[in-house]
Amino acid sequence: MSNSPRLLLASSSPRRLALLRQAHLSPVVLPVDVDESVRDGESPLDYVQRLALAKAHAGQVRADDPQAWVLAADTTVVAGGEILGKPESLADAQRIWALLPSADHCVHTAIAVMHGGHAEVEVVTTRVEFLAIPEADQVAYWDSDEPKDKAGAYAIQGYAALYVKSIHGSYTNVVGLPLAETVALLRRTGYPLWE
Repeated sequence: MSNSPRLLLASSSPRRLALLRQAHLSPVVLPVDVDESVRDGESPLDYVQRLALAKAHAGQVRADDPQAWVLAADTTVVAGGEILGKPESLADAQRIWALLPSADHCVHTAIAVMHGGHAEVEVVTTRVEFLAIPEADQVAYWDSDEPKDKAGAYAIQGYAALYVKSIHGSYTNVVGLPLAETVALLRRTGYPLWE
């Protein structure tokens, strides 16, 4: 049995868990529930930072283990000057997809780590050049179920890769967790990665 300190992932995202496992980390999944409403006048960067910290705090409270490291993240997609959440319907997804080719299309992820009552947070931004999804593809893409639970109504690691012309920044950030920056943040907070 490993004596490694507990790493808790305050998220139910299978993508985040898979990325952490890719880095040979095996966190205990500890889903948390926080209000993800955007506040009036809140910038995308402030929004993701606030939510990541709220999720980390909720995870620490729920874990009731002061020795554990609690990792949380929040990702948002911004295009056309708008924070794009998860689509509510095909029509909403089509509205979102029409914004994705915008020049300001970015994915922002805030990573928060809490340990011993101390929190650290970092925001990573990736710019995405996205092609228009042809009208003939839209219903089929919606029916694939892939976009239904994704901010921005797409998954770069899935069918949406057909429409991503290029990215400028972290690929894993667009998937949902910027891996290099997450590992660096864990190191900064004293998590022993190789024990």
